[in-house]
Amino acid sequence: MINTTNQYNKTVYITLAITTIVLIFVSNTLSISYKEALNFFENNSLLSLLTNISTTIFGQNDIALRLPFLTFYFLSVILIYINTRTYFKYQSDRVVSTIIFMFLPGVLSASLLVNSAIVVTFCTLFYIYYYQKMQRHNYVFLIAFLFVDNSFAIFFLAIFFYSLNKRDNAIIFISLILFGLSMGIYGFESGGKPKGFFVDTFAIYASIFSPFLFLYFFYSMYRLGVKNQRTLIWYISATALVFSIIFSFRQKIYIEDYAPYVVIAIPLMVKLFFHSYRVRLKEFRKKHYYFALLVFLTLLLNIFITIFNKPLYMFLENPKKHFVYKYHVVKELSSKLNDLNINHIKSEDEELILRLRFYKIYQGNSYIISLEKIKNYNFKIPIKYYGVEIATAYVAKVNE
Repeated sequence: MINTTNQYNKTVYITLAITTIVLIFVSNTLSISYKEALNFFENNSLLSLLTNISTTIFGQNDIALRLPFLTFYFLSVILIYINTRTYFKYQSDRVVSTIIFMFLPGVLSASLLVNSAIVVTFCTLFYIYYYQKMQRHNYVFLIAFLFVDNSFAIFFLAIFFYSLNKRDNAIIFISLILFGLSMGIYGFESGGKPKGFFVDTFAIYASIFSPFLFLYFFYSMYRLGVKNQRTLIWYISATALVFSIIFSFRQKIYIEDYAPYVVIAIPLMVKLFFHSYRVRLKEFRKKHYYFALLVFLTLLLNIFITIFNKPLYMFLENPKKHFVYKYHVVKELSSKLNDLNINHIKSEDEELILRLRFYKIYQGNSYIISLEKIKNYNFKIPIKYYGVEIATAYVAKVNE
């Protein structure tokens, strides 16, 4: 039994190590986006602190920029594996649960981008680990989370509902206060003309999980709720899901505020699926088998597209429609500018200027650059992936 457990542990950790190495290589194929550049150069936030510390230590490059989030991804996978130690009867179920979480398109994407989603996921899983181990809440952690990210308002609300069920008056009071403080500090986006984004929200969730896996997640939340099997994880995920859907009837939501709390429910889904599978005789398990196969294939396709997405440009009429376009172009453009000994430029495109600054192409008056065609340009710089021209920069020397 011990040898079997050790073998399962090796499977998880080796898979995680290989996946992390692949993600490090993938991170080096991305360019800094405008929002990421804002966080790096101008904003004062946790993201700014993490990225600046990392690039100070490892150099100003794309791997160093994304390394903190890859680290949080690595630790989050370990935590979700540890958290299921006593949750599953069979060790194989733990491995399946952890690997599904590891390869969720939304989790992989969060590990590669400069955003708070993977940080929030790690903090939530760490809190669940603490709660399961100590069987009590930790006020210090809860207060600290208040200053990590605005999305912890959802977490505090989930703790509030969970505590109501447990009739824990102290944590009911604390969680409600923290929820109010979070709303006061960060505010709540409710402006603009009311417009439904319900279908958009479902589509984004489907891309985070993969379509069929999200449908089963939705069913699992309902089924566990009806059967009164409502754990802390269920309350966190269900609260995030319900409120994201409610708000989407009126306005476009920031999915990054909700997704970290939804993806942690993977163990609940896996446990429900295997229970449903094993209580049936073998001849009645076919639909479960085919559903699992369908989920696996669609998940595999989503993983492949998430990691190896540049070939998609070969099938798009408009390159800007590519879902990762805003993370492309600038790195290659900066390299070609350096080859031309152009290190100082000016442009009406402030977003482009800020992005190029990360690659040490600074603002100056020697050259003008534009991604739109300009008159009397000196250099035309095409950016191509797999033979497809996805952008063209025009550079003109300024006559003094």
